[in-house]
Amino acid sequence: MEVDYFWKNIFVETTEIIGLVAGLLTTVAFVPQVIKTWKSKSARDLSLVMFSLFCLGVFLWTIYGIMINQLPIILWNIITLILASVILFFKIKFKD
Repeated sequence: MEVDYFWKNIFVETTEIIGLVAGLLTTVAFVPQVIKTWKSKSARDLSLVMFSLFCLGVFLWTIYGIMINQLPIILWNIITLILASVILFFKIKFKD
């Protein structure tokens, strides 16, 4: 019984780490776009519909993460939602 508990614990911890690292990488991927859009004051090449749907989807992923109590899903989707919302804000603000 002790061995099964040990391996189950290792699996759960590894799964959590994979989720946290995956979320970090997919979230950080938005940072260069936020910086580029802010510096250039242009969001011409970005799709308003795509970023609107994306923000809605990330919001729903956040709700899902809360409902199933999964920290990686909650944490990284909140941060991704903030970054994507900034890009969406720039798209609306810099109407070009």
